[in-house]
Amino acid sequence: MTNTRRFPGLQRTLADHPEAGLATLFFLLAAAAPVASAAQGVPTYSKDVAPILQASCQQCHRPDGIGPMSLLTYEEATRAARRIKSRVEQRVMPPWHLDRTVGIQNYANDISLTDRDIETIVQWVDGGTPEGDRADLPVPVEYPSAAEWELRAELGPPDLVFRSEPYTVTANGQDQWWDPITEFEGLDEDRWIRAAEFKPAYPLGVKVVHHAHARFSQDDYQVELVGMGIGKRWDRLPEGTGKLLKAGPAEISFGLHYFPIGEEVEDDAVEVGVWLYPSGYEPEYSTTGEQRMLVDGTFTSGPRARDLIIPPHGNLILEHAYVLEQPTLLQSFRPHMHMRGTAMSMEAIYPDGRREMLSKVDRYNHNWQISYIYEDEVQPLLPKGTVLMFHSQFDNTASNPINPDPDQWVLFGARGVDEMSHGWVGMTPLTQEEYERLAAQRGILISEDGGP
Repeated sequence: MTNTRRFPGLQRTLADHPEAGLATLFFLLAAAAPVASAAQGVPTYSKDVAPILQASCQQCHRPDGIGPMSLLTYEEATRAARRIKSRVEQRVMPPWHLDRTVGIQNYANDISLTDRDIETIVQWVDGGTPEGDRADLPVPVEYPSAAEWELRAELGPPDLVFRSEPYTVTANGQDQWWDPITEFEGLDEDRWIRAAEFKPAYPLGVKVVHHAHARFSQDDYQVELVGMGIGKRWDRLPEGTGKLLKAGPAEISFGLHYFPIGEEVEDDAVEVGVWLYPSGYEPEYSTTGEQRMLVDGTFTSGPRARDLIIPPHGNLILEHAYVLEQPTLLQSFRPHMHMRGTAMSMEAIYPDGRREMLSKVDRYNHNWQISYIYEDEVQPLLPKGTVLMFHSQFDNTASNPINPDPDQWVLFGARGVDEMSHGWVGMTPLTQEEYERLAAQRGILISEDGGP
């Protein structure tokens, strides 16, 4: 029973207009709900939920983002509240597929939610999605248009822009590939790359380009400019680290993997922007960026991916080891498999026999191609002779939610319904002197054999 002494106006209204009592009572109770929720400790959108969405969701969930709905406002978030709750409880969203119990956990691009974040969102939805005081809202983020370079806000416009020849993506069908080559008149002097970014065309190009690569080729010299996938558009190298672009004419080769979306995308073209260090600058460390580490049974001879055979309703585990011929600093880890891939890990086996799990993606999802970028202070610093051991896992059963057909045998191939297994690892080779200097900065003792 409502105490009308708390609402004198309600007391008078009920006395003068009894027929309006029920409607008036419902109105006032609804108006008081957010206040009551806040008093009871229920999180509010303005103070508690909006900062979480801003940090981990809005980059994709905005009017021109790749998310299916915008989450920039209270009204938008409340319309999707039940869906948000379901996705975060299952850790489907935001997309971050690392095993949280093993390996390095400090990443520069970590958008995952903490257990406290998830609890806050669940309590907010279950508590009636109160808005709270709008004065508590965080300052809005001014996101760049999807048609703009994401790195422009930090680095300004790119120094070089390469554009692929156009390609028309059919409305329906299988995966499609386009590998155009663009002639580049070249630079007058050697220059060093500090960052590079893929920019698919907006609004349809961003929907059909699943993943891609761009390479600089000149005689017998080649360097990867940048690789991209859904969830990853750019590479920004650590300060003092660069990729070399040699002077003179060159070719820019694109490898574009398209997937139809139900409508034709005519004359699609992608752009690659490159940011250079100043003329005359030579970085302390030289890198070739991401290196492809095959985990599929490919050795020095014989057919590619000889071990990648998955029976109907079956599972498969593959592994491959690489011995580092010189000290190496790792910057990132990006697994690549297709629809049956479910997990990939990267482990270090040190020369003294110690083993360390570096990163393990235990909920891999082919719909996302995420690069896990280590924070500078935890980048794995590996001595010569370290073994990098990779494991990949595949599930061709009905329990795999994105398995298109568990009745099929699955072999190696470039289509999404076929399989691949490799990791892209950001690697910077070091001299022994550079390794020892970095080890000393981290307080790592060096043994007589040159290892930690």
